[in-house]
Amino acid sequence: MIETGDIGLLDGFERALLNDRLRLAYQPKISLEDGSLKRVEALVRWDDAALGSVAPSRFVPLAEKYGLIDQLTQWGLSTALQQWCKWRDEEFEFDLAFNISALSLEKLDFPDLVERMCREHGVPTERLVLELTESATQPLINLMDTLTRFRIKGIGLAIDDFGTGYSTLMQLRQLPFTEMKIDRFFLTDMIKSDDSRLIVRTMIDLAHGLRLTVTAEGVETAEQLLMLREMGCDVAQGYLVSAALAPDTLSPWYDGWRERWPGLVSATRPARSRARS
Repeated sequence: MIETGDIGLLDGFERALLNDRLRLAYQPKISLEDGSLKRVEALVRWDDAALGSVAPSRFVPLAEKYGLIDQLTQWGLSTALQQWCKWRDEEFEFDLAFNISALSLEKLDFPDLVERMCREHGVPTERLVLELTESATQPLINLMDTLTRFRIKGIGLAIDDFGTGYSTLMQLRQLPFTEMKIDRFFLTDMIKSDDSRLIVRTMIDLAHGLRLTVTAEGVETAEQLLMLREMGCDVAQGYLVSAALAPDTLSPWYDGWRERWPGLVSATRPARSRARS
């Protein structure tokens, strides 16, 4: 039964999904080694005439709750794969990241579906990384076979928002992730706080020790970027780099970013504070 408070939002979302009124925006992720475009993360956006811009934090749980998450996932992944092919045809190549729900992993044929979609669109599976939030990893330990099948197929797996959920180091070791994403929470006062800086450095070292790539989310200042680069972090995303972009604006953005990069990495970072938090 649909809860009364969900009726209006659910109706609007279902209509948007059925009538192709959702869209994808793509947030760039850059290599901290040389500033090159490493990957883009496909993010679902819903702009409703009556409700305005509806946050994914509202409609994604709704889709999970009322059985629409698989339809949303398939629409989003298909759209992102098609767009990747357009970029490839323009000789503009990088990897693609897409968020999936833990609920989708309960279906044994989900890895086969994703592989088939990649094959139908002509996208190599090694170009795709699926992102899962850390809070979802509590039950994921029971879905080891499904996750392992993704890795066998060459599809990458990233643990998102690391450090804010309920996963344990044992789960991180056991689950076949290829990437750890450090949550923006830890970057907020990293420049001023010894404690936050130590936590970020430890997460980077931990991930590298487990042979994982490390992405820092929510990078907003040049000081953060420089410090992460010094720590050996691999990839950065956030408003300093770019907000999520419409597909046709990615190439012009990249031209501008390549011009900005030398100035960012040659900047002098202020001396570190000895504050503790």
